[in-house]
Amino acid sequence: MGDTDESLKGLKVMVVDDSKTIRRSAESLLTKAGCEVVTAGDGFESLAKIAEHEPDIIFVDIMMPRLDGYQACALIKHNSRFRDTPVIMLTSKDSIFDRARGRLVGSEQYLTKPFSKEDLLGAIKEHVASVQ
Repeated sequence: MGDTDESLKGLKVMVVDDSKTIRRSAESLLTKAGCEVVTAGDGFESLAKIAEHEPDIIFVDIMMPRLDGYQACALIKHNSRFRDTPVIMLTSKDSIFDRARGRLVGSEQYLTKPFSKEDLLGAIKEHVASVQ
């Protein structure tokens, strides 16, 4: 049976991070939990993939080249199709300022790296309506 959580089965989760290691570890944890995972290496790549895959929840790293997490989140939230898609910010620096900025662009939550499996699954369970 493994770690599969029935409530997460088939859920589409997107992980946007310029670190291949972070993408791989998140993808591995989420896939084992039964999620369908789509990854992107930066904000620009994520926008095309979000339109194509329509994820249920999006994890976005803040520090990325070209289009950072704040900008990507703002663009996602400004699109009427994805306005209600939960966006969780991922960051290695955790400051009040960063949290405030994340709230301003509409992110639902903030996770500090390195994150655990519990952090990721907990965020999904908290923010994706079909899971509750």
